[in-house]
This record gives sequence, C-alpha cells and structure tokens, in this order.
Amino acid sequence: MRTRTIIAVFIAFVITIAVSAVWSASTIERDGDTDANVIEDSGGPTGTATESKKGNKVVHALAAPFKVFGKLFGHKDKNKLARMTEKDADKFESVGVTRLSEDRFADQTKVISGSALDHLAAGRDYLNNGQLNEAIGELSTAASMDPRLAEAHSLLAIAFDKKGLHDRAKESYEKAIKAEPEDAQALNNLGFSLYQNGNYRAAVDRLKRAVKLAPKDERILNNLGLALCRLGKFDDAYKYFARAGGELNGRINTATMLERLGRDDEAIKFYEAARRIDPNNAIAAHRLTDLYQRTGRTAQLSGAPITVEATETAIARQ
Repeated sequence: MRTRTIIAVFIAFVITIAVSAVWSASTIERDGDTDANVIEDSGGPTGTATESKKGNKVVHALAAPFKVFGKLFGHKDKNKLARMTEKDADKFESVGVTRLSEDRFADQTKVISGSALDHLAAGRDYLNNGQLNEAIGELSTAASMDPRLAEAHSLLAIAFDKKGLHDRAKESYEKAIKAEPEDAQALNNLGFSLYQNGNYRAAVDRLKRAVKLAPKDERILNNLGLALCRLGKFDDAYKYFARAGGELNGRINTATMLERLGRDDEAIKFYEAARRIDPNNAIAAHRLTDLYQRTGRTAQLSGAPITVEATETAIARQ
C-alpha cells in the first residue's frame, strides 16, 4: 500500500506539470486557430472536415501521463508551407495546364488526362498530404471540368484558406454550397472560415444551418460553440459543446473560452460545475487552483488541487 501511495504521489505531480504544460502548449506556436486548438486538446474535433488533427485527449491524462509528455516534446513543424500569392493562384485557374514536379505521384501523367473525378481524387490526396500547390492545381482542374462538383470547390476552398487566400476560399465555399445546398460539410467549412476571419455572426448563421443538416456532427457543433463564444453567448455555446462531447467536456470547453476571454469569475463557475460531475478531473482542478489564486479566493484553494486520493481512485478505475 505504501508503494502504491508513493506511485500515486509521483503521478499526481507529473499530472500537475503535464496539464500546466499542455495548457501553455495549446496557446503558443501551434498552426491554426488558437481557440480551436485548445478545444481539440480536450478531445473535441474542430475546423474543416478534411483536417487530420487529433485532440491530445488530456482528459485521459490520469491514465497515461507519459503520453501527454510524448506529445508535448515530440511535436515538430514538419509541414511548413510556402506562401502563395494571388498571382500564383491565378496560374491554377486554367484547365488542363498542370506542371509536373518531382514529388508528384508516379502515375501523375495518367491523372492529368483523366476525368474531373480523377483530378478530384488526386487533389484530395495532395491536400491530405499538405501539398497545397499541387492540391490547388488538381482541384482547380476538377472544378473547371465539372462546375457542379461540390466537393472539388469545397476542398479547393480549404486549400486556399490554408494558403491565406481567404477571399478566394470564400468564393469557392459559396460555389460548393450553390452546387450542393444541403452539404453540411461545405456549410461547416465556410462557417469555420468566416469564424477564423472574425465574421462571427455570419459564421454562426452558416454553422446553425450545418447543424440542422447534421445534428450529431461533433466538429460542426464545436465550431458553432466557438463562434457563439466570440459573440458572448456562452450559455448557448455550452449547449453545443455538450451536444458534441458530453456535459463534462461542455463545461470545460466553455470555461476554457471564458478564461481565455478574461471572464475569470464565469470560468470558475463552469470549472466548478465540471468538478461536481467529475471530482477527479485534472484539468478543472488545475485551472481552478490558478483562478482561485488569481482572483484572491484563497479560502477555496483547499478543494482545488489534485490529491493523492483522487489519483489513486483514477488509477483504480482503469
């Protein structure tokens, strides 16, 4: 029993450090929208439908703290993207003119002379691999060959967004929706793009339309929660976060956004509600410790830290 207690104390210490580090790592030197990254770190998908990022699942850190450290210290920026200008983008608008490069697929010559669906498939693969210039070339060709191919417009818009060409992205998103008005993913992608560019009301409008079409899609629900937070509608945001990931994640995600926006008192209420659901939740405990100290609520500090008993209980549950 003594050995078990010593192990529990050590794990509690590791968890405290890990949660703190994850909190910091979630807000600096990360690609993409910072708020969306924070939500993804709690395990909730956000962003556009083709993104392959996965949350760090910090909620499960009690069971495997060293996995968290592996993600923290193993992160490298493997896919730095070259900036493409408007002039460069214009080169991709003509049909059938695609320049070969050394990193193209071995059968690229066959794809160039293929159908719109062939170009779409090639463009999707390039996009998933982070080869944005090549993706834009193939997807532009697919969209030009078949203007009714909604997926080509949608994926092309994502590629433009990743290149920072937001006006072109918006045009392509709108073409995708025009081609397929009930495409929930196209509406989601446009909504998230509008959110990233600070057009929160328009983002909420598109994302609510997407939710009606796909009411159980976690990514869309989380994106809508983010946009509503930026409009100050935190209670509404909580409802969508909770629909996406359950009541506990809903409380923590809403609290996280409140804290990031400087509304500490309201954040405390949501973190406290999260601890009532799960008294052993490491994220809520750690953030409450910081917030109680920051707001001068020293009398409440005794209930916030992660305890040995909580750690042992969490281990026993595994």
